[in-house]
Amino acid sequence: MFDVKTVSLEWGGKTLTLETGRIARQADGAVLATYGETVVLCAVTAAKSVKEGQDFFPLTVHYQEKYSAAGRIPGGFFKRERGATEKETLVSRLIDRPVRPLFPEGFYNEINVIAQVLSYDGETEPDIVAMIAASAALTISGVPFMGPIGAARVGFKDGEYQLNPSSAEVAEGRLDLVVAATDTAVMMVESEAKELTEDEMLGAVMFAHDESRKVVAAIIELAEKAAKDPWEIDLTDNTADIKKKLKSLVGKDIAAAYKLTNKSARSDALNAARAKAKEAFSDETPQTQMVAIKTLKKVEADIVRTAILKDGQRIDGRTVTQVRPIESIVGFLPRTHGSALFTRGETQTICTTTLGTKDAEQMIDGLDGLRYESFMLHYNFPPYSVGEVGRFGAPGRREVGHGKLAWRALHPVLPSKEDFPYTIRVLSDVTESNGSSSMATVCGGCLSMMDAGVPIVRPVSGIAMGLILEGDKFAVLSDILGDEDHLGDMDFKVAGTSEGITTMQMDIKVAGITKEIFATALAQAKEGRAHILGEMTKALGEVRTELSAHAPRIETISIDKSKIRDVIGTGGKVIREIVATTGAKVDIDDEGLIKISSSDLSQIEAAKNWIIGIVAEAEVGKVYKGKVVNIVDFGAFVNFMGGKDGLVHVSEMKNERVEKPTDVVKEGQDVFVKVLEIDQRGKVRLSMRVVDQETGAELEDTRPPREPREPRGDRGDRGDRRGPRGDRGGRGDRGPRRDGDRGPRRDRDDGPAPDHMPAFLKSDD
Repeated sequence: MFDVKTVSLEWGGKTLTLETGRIARQADGAVLATYGETVVLCAVTAAKSVKEGQDFFPLTVHYQEKYSAAGRIPGGFFKRERGATEKETLVSRLIDRPVRPLFPEGFYNEINVIAQVLSYDGETEPDIVAMIAASAALTISGVPFMGPIGAARVGFKDGEYQLNPSSAEVAEGRLDLVVAATDTAVMMVESEAKELTEDEMLGAVMFAHDESRKVVAAIIELAEKAAKDPWEIDLTDNTADIKKKLKSLVGKDIAAAYKLTNKSARSDALNAARAKAKEAFSDETPQTQMVAIKTLKKVEADIVRTAILKDGQRIDGRTVTQVRPIESIVGFLPRTHGSALFTRGETQTICTTTLGTKDAEQMIDGLDGLRYESFMLHYNFPPYSVGEVGRFGAPGRREVGHGKLAWRALHPVLPSKEDFPYTIRVLSDVTESNGSSSMATVCGGCLSMMDAGVPIVRPVSGIAMGLILEGDKFAVLSDILGDEDHLGDMDFKVAGTSEGITTMQMDIKVAGITKEIFATALAQAKEGRAHILGEMTKALGEVRTELSAHAPRIETISIDKSKIRDVIGTGGKVIREIVATTGAKVDIDDEGLIKISSSDLSQIEAAKNWIIGIVAEAEVGKVYKGKVVNIVDFGAFVNFMGGKDGLVHVSEMKNERVEKPTDVVKEGQDVFVKVLEIDQRGKVRLSMRVVDQETGAELEDTRPPREPREPRGDRGDRGDRRGPRGDRGGRGDRGPRRDGDRGPRRDRDDGPAPDHMPAFLKSDD
């Protein structure tokens, strides 16, 4: 019934198995990839014809995580998988970016790539498995895919590279790098690093490329067994005559437009040239008009690329290494906790930082279970930022991806939760865009956090690099413009501190780049980052030492785990009373870490002292300030340490005799007391008379010391005092209770009654 084909590979200490022919047989290509106990199914379907008038490649990638893969039921109200989560969106982009450039130009058939996680073992990350499954499914489907690609994750710990480390191993190391590559060249890079050097990053990429080749070989082996017949499509370029006509018609106009440094003016000039070209083909068929429009873009690319490679002349007149003018302003929004306006050329973003308590953490429900994220970065790209009219609403895949890139750049320099127990949200609103608003977000986000007083390890800057590649000739461009991005061959972004790289991302439009190009781009990016960092420090060189007056204050204290229940109280009674009385917010974790937050420092101090009073132990001989909570005949009870009360006996209120405690104190009065004694049952004896009630200073005790009470054991036992029970004689020795030995009972007739006898017992009879 099934014609199953499989290949297996021992890779990174686990077995990678690719299988086809059993599942989803009606798809053009379907592969079940298993690595460890993580299983991903990827199915590829392609339209057999092109929609009329379509002039772009409609590739759509969907990655979905099934909660059943980890033996979980989705949390929340809806108990089924719904819209794509942030992680699913990011992995979908991770698959899309390296495979898209490997389809031939002019291929416009719609393709769906759907990858679903069916099993997850908790160790093997499914994103790499999904990338491999997608590559294999495309390779055997018969569509004109110029792959396959392999993919690998690389960690870095103790100077050694790790292949496909687990999440725990990544957290312990210094690198989380994902690379996709063909057999000959790297196609895509995505990473987060803890200040790695350029050489360390380049070594990691090359290590991943070498390991990816093994996967490519396995996919080719599977294709030799199970690939469908390749599609027969006509992709011959018959546009030479159209291209020649366009160059003669508007070539000079386009060249002149790209010499304008102002984006708006350049855009107007290009639109005029395009309108002129469109008018020249107005009498042609719709198909020819569409081809002419596509060909015009090639003419523009040829003009720009030739000028850069031959003359080193960029669109705005800069050299290949020159960065556009930068201006940074911090603290320009009065009510935010931290703010920055970062402008680089015609790219600008407003970044704000907001500090919150633990309650503001983001709850994330995924295959690994429920977790909480205390650092968020949200990126918004409104249409007015590029002078266009368009959709304005929920973020799309691009916004999610750009925001995560900036998140990865800043996350490695954040302080630990112990040092800075705040939830941090950075918001980037792009107000102008002409080249790498994501790197502007990194710079502006860093400045806004510094303005908010977040004690980051070091400032972070970012830069976007471009590439023009023609045969063996290439030029790497620093700080690329939007047009250079569109007309170039690479978008390479690098961010980091003065000590090393924190993130690196690369997307290319050609069939990969070499190690030489990669090394050149990294070195050039390092110079650019250093320049941008210097410009940023002109606005704010160091982290502010004080938080904004509008930001909440948080203090942390640690208590012994055994004391947690004392602070919480029965049914939460104690902690609710602390919050209600002081006005501060109190959070306690299972390890005994307590976070106290409020915008009023006096509230924090009050709650902190209350908690310390509950968990602390009183010390004999120490003076405390307390409050009289109850007065009795023999003294007063004083609450002197959180929930602890002690007794001040009336004799310990003053050095002179006190008749009544109310002559000295009243309920609610603040007093200073000294701890005299704590007995075995925890009862505390206090004294007021040996403490100055004005200052709290301890006084000399002028009262002569009391005679120490003789311990009960030193007073002799009952036998020593009365003699042994046997010496006293038992009842038998003493005789009967009413024995004659004791003498006869007194008789009423024996004489007059004693004088002390009550009258009613006296009788004259």
